[in-house]
Amino acid sequence: MKVYAINGSPRTNWNTGQLLVQALKGAASKGAETELIHLYNLDYKGCTSCFGCKLKGGKSYGKCAMRDGLTPLLKKLETANAFLIGSPIYFGTVTGEVRSFMERLLFPYMVYAQPPQSLFENNIRTAFIYTMNVSEDVAKKYQYPVHFDVNEKYLARMFGQAETLCAYETLQFEDYDKVVFDYFDPAERRTKYAETFPKYCRQAFEMGSRMTKPLVIETK
Repeated sequence: MKVYAINGSPRTNWNTGQLLVQALKGAASKGAETELIHLYNLDYKGCTSCFGCKLKGGKSYGKCAMRDGLTPLLKKLETANAFLIGSPIYFGTVTGEVRSFMERLLFPYMVYAQPPQSLFENNIRTAFIYTMNVSEDVAKKYQYPVHFDVNEKYLARMFGQAETLCAYETLQFEDYDKVVFDYFDPAERRTKYAETFPKYCRQAFEMGSRMTKPLVIETK
């Protein structure tokens, strides 16, 4: 079994990266082979609307026709048993790299049909891990869960199943004294972070463990 984690943070070993590592440890504890991939290390663009993946009888039907630094990752995910996507939240949404990656990942599998159909050949487990500076209450106030729900639904639609883990009130800076910042008391945040982030790490580990379980899709 192969489980991939895709890190959409520019910082490879900060909040998002650490949680993805824990998720992969959870998967590995169940015998899975794992790999962590950092999107910011790849050179690629978002979908260019070439529609090569939609052409009848086309050589790229159901696959992204673009060729760049993202192509090897998309090829790996074609045969993945499960995968997780991690992103910090910037201005209420995922990073630009994650958005571009999702366009290239999802669109080739989407069939314009009623009911909606996916060209992905298997049903696999997928997940999102989000990290953010704000509290859960603030996230709800600014409608973050709407965005999270949309992403989860698209992953489930294309691959069969999806779940979400949100880590709130994470540390944005290593040294708050070096930046202009008075949004909250950094000392209080560090204390809370020390209490809550280990909990999120445990949840990520448990999520990774679940990713190795066989997925059964109920049909009506």
